[in-house]
Amino acid sequence: MNITDFSLKLNGFPIKEAQNKLCEIQNISEQNYDAYITNAKNDIVSFHLKHNPFYKSICKNGFTAWNQLPILTKTDLQAPLKERLSTGYILKSIYVNKTSGSTGNPFYFAKDKFSHALTWSIIQNRFNWHGLYETKQARFYGIPSETIPKLKERTKDFFANRYRFNVFDLSDNAFKKWIEKFKDNKFVYLNGYTTVIVAFANYLNSKNIVLKDICPSLKACVVTSEMCFEEDTIAMNSAFGIPVINEYGASELDLIAFQNTKNQWVVNTESLFIEIVDDNNKPLPYGELGRIIVTSLYNKAHPFIRYELGDLGILKKIDSKTILLEKLEGRREDIVRLPSGRIAPGLSFYYVTKSVMKDTGAVKEIKVIQTTLNTFKIHYASDNELSEKQMNNIKKALYEYLEPNLEVKFHKFDQLERSKSGKLKQFTSLIKQ
Repeated sequence: MNITDFSLKLNGFPIKEAQNKLCEIQNISEQNYDAYITNAKNDIVSFHLKHNPFYKSICKNGFTAWNQLPILTKTDLQAPLKERLSTGYILKSIYVNKTSGSTGNPFYFAKDKFSHALTWSIIQNRFNWHGLYETKQARFYGIPSETIPKLKERTKDFFANRYRFNVFDLSDNAFKKWIEKFKDNKFVYLNGYTTVIVAFANYLNSKNIVLKDICPSLKACVVTSEMCFEEDTIAMNSAFGIPVINEYGASELDLIAFQNTKNQWVVNTESLFIEIVDDNNKPLPYGELGRIIVTSLYNKAHPFIRYELGDLGILKKIDSKTILLEKLEGRREDIVRLPSGRIAPGLSFYYVTKSVMKDTGAVKEIKVIQTTLNTFKIHYASDNELSEKQMNNIKKALYEYLEPNLEVKFHKFDQLERSKSGKLKQFTSLIKQ
């Protein structure tokens, strides 16, 4: 038994039972897999309608058809956690955590111990597709500033065979220290926030350094939590000299999709049921872009049934057991609204800005803020101010992509402000929806 499994077992998580359950699910034949999903969906809804007063109060009409069940958001779950728990579960006997998400507002959630153990079994399974689980990890996540929570994270990092880098300092001096750390450690993979790792990759590329030349033990880079564009992947491939693997997950749910060795983004169908719906909550067929709705099939402590994360995506069905996430477009609420009435995805707006700014070679990170219908602030981290020509080129590209006569203001910072978790929210609209 490895360190992580032993730690989970020591803390009362039935890791062995969860691993056996995962094997049992994965051994279900393709012909019987649809029936497995249907039964698991019905079982979890029936359980919460019977044992969870909070969910029952939301689902007033009972359960007659799946598509008539309400779609839940974090707003619907803004009640004290103990009021959302199923009968028989108390805070001391379950897994409790919080996530700030893109809003920065803490959201507390819970999983029963079997559900959380199953999550870890799936993570182990996916990382082992690439031979990474339990190997030495270079970790690029935030860390609490308070002494006790910080000590807990450091202790977990030690026993999980990983070293955590400070994602709140992305200066050249910090990057130089990171390089020294890679020289002194046999890291097998990088894992963490996309924007942080891309910033490191851009620095390495600017210095013509390939990380694998410094740290030959490196095998892969796993990016998560934030959008990863094609040019980001190219930059990381060049800087690190290793494959880049995309992970998509939500801490309150599970690992949602993970890239396999064929570069396919495989959806977790073992413990989750994922739907794509339109703005009227109507299910969309495979191949169409819509809101991602997720149901946790095994969490009995807390209902995450038809739960909306706020992301947009496209699914592709290979067979009953294999679903691919073909496209992920980021947050539904992060859209650009223009004076003409036109709307555009916020991340695509950022993408255009970034594609122009990369030509400067000095811009490390970008954050776009829409303050009015026709006013945009572009915050960028750089050692030097953009030239008049560079700013005009960016404006010209934005006018062509969006519409003319927009007001664009540039603000230079040595380093952009990140959330407490260490994430960088790349586009923010201050216009009321």
